[in-house]
Amino acid sequence: MPSMNRIAAALLLTFASSAVFAQTAAVPTAAAEAPAFNLEADVLRSMKTFDVPGMAIAIVKDGKVVAARGFGVRKLGEKAPVDAQTLFEIASNSKAFTAVALSMLVDEGKLAWDDPVTKHLPDFQMFDPYVTHEMTVRDLLTHRSGLGLGAGDLLWWPTTTFTSDEIIEKLRYIRPATSFRNSYAYDNLLYIAAGKIIASKSGKSWGETVRERILKPVGMATTTTSLAESANVVNQSNAHSKIDDKIAAVKSMPVPNGAGAVGINTNADDIARWMMVLLDAGKLPNGGTDAQGKSGDTKEARLFSEARSREMWSAQTPIRIAEPKPLLAATRPNFRAYGLGFELKDYKGMKIAMHGGALQGFYSQVTLVPEAKLGVAIFTNAESGPAMASLQYRILDQYLNIAPTDWIGRFAAVTKEAHDKELARIKKEAGQRVGKSQPSLPLAAYDGDYVDAWYGKVSIKPEGGKHILSFSRTPDLTGPLEHFQHDTFIVRWKERNFNADAYVTFSLNPDGSIERVKMAPISTETDFSYDFADLNLVPVKLKKAD
Repeated sequence: MPSMNRIAAALLLTFASSAVFAQTAAVPTAAAEAPAFNLEADVLRSMKTFDVPGMAIAIVKDGKVVAARGFGVRKLGEKAPVDAQTLFEIASNSKAFTAVALSMLVDEGKLAWDDPVTKHLPDFQMFDPYVTHEMTVRDLLTHRSGLGLGAGDLLWWPTTTFTSDEIIEKLRYIRPATSFRNSYAYDNLLYIAAGKIIASKSGKSWGETVRERILKPVGMATTTTSLAESANVVNQSNAHSKIDDKIAAVKSMPVPNGAGAVGINTNADDIARWMMVLLDAGKLPNGGTDAQGKSGDTKEARLFSEARSREMWSAQTPIRIAEPKPLLAATRPNFRAYGLGFELKDYKGMKIAMHGGALQGFYSQVTLVPEAKLGVAIFTNAESGPAMASLQYRILDQYLNIAPTDWIGRFAAVTKEAHDKELARIKKEAGQRVGKSQPSLPLAAYDGDYVDAWYGKVSIKPEGGKHILSFSRTPDLTGPLEHFQHDTFIVRWKERNFNADAYVTFSLNPDGSIERVKMAPISTETDFSYDFADLNLVPVKLKKAD
């Protein structure tokens, strides 16, 4: 995910959708605006512009590491620097590892992309029996299941007590948003199911399997597959989020039940090795050993076959192309699709395979240009998509011999305008509420337990003169309710760095009893993984607090 705001919504997987930024200013010419490329100067400028305490960059070109460097600090207010060995959570960039692990199983004949999921997970079930029967392993990776954007993410984000098995079991209760294979909508839960298949084939966890079968052969010696595994690593970055628009160090959110969708923690040195293997269609570097025991010193040693490489980077699900505003017009692709664990598009006529990742306090991006043998990875310990997007295009322009553009300045301008407009919209909405309206019921009447078919129980209880809404399986998702208007309240989460406050609206029956509760984020910048709008909460039994 998560904790990405909606300006980065599919930022989780892409920065290609530049149209999410509003901009009306005239477009300056590249020659007039762009200073000469200087990696360090550009990175430091981006960090300052977008409030990013620390960043790591890896660039590979033609089979060689051009740069693997750290910039800034691991934690705001402390001196420890980010370097090429500093670990970052890379969130959904872990999906590529899941795709590769499945590709290896396909190479070994242990499964086929178009096998029914139920062949490998007999208890797997979607809401629609037809979809359950027809869903294939390929469908798990391609975001075309019919689930809505981020559907069910509250089962694992923020940190929940659900197990991976419980999350997969809950899929049967999540109503689809569209018909099966009808359109693209990014999801995480089906990658968790894919991770379960990998674990079932190896007899070990997703993390153990990835470590043994991928990380070790590639030479990613310091990469980990969970925060628990990273716990004793000194050289790791701290998470940072905005609180009231000011950057602050925050706690990380472990999500062990998200394995398959997220989980990898890595650094600039290791990601450079990963990108070179991907760009070389699975060929292992010298010193690596594949699953058959072949050394990377020989031509035969591969992590996966060239055929699997082509499949991962072949379009599986088309993605709608939005029209960027003038300042970002040059970023508009001619095609856009999702492959297997990678988003695909083009830039200046060259095919790109890429992915974004976001968890609380961390954003990452990996961009590969196969034709140019170019790979760029950018890790940040803050939640700024524009910081990465601007550097991505800056670096691509440099290594693809494209006339330079001041992408940092352009993204800064459009981001500020978009954010200012959203703040103004929220203020206007608050100003239009009916100030003298009162709830239909006494406040105590709203207390009680409510249940949703796929999430489970949400409670409202009196505490210290306030009425506190809490998600039963999500310890940090709790906050006081304040009346907005009529039978709508606002929940303001105690974890202020969530930036996900939501409306809570009660619908009443004719007799005045509560029929159901619906929720919706206040801000359009709220990360899509806070899928409150998908909840349909109905009262279980109104009762006094325990």
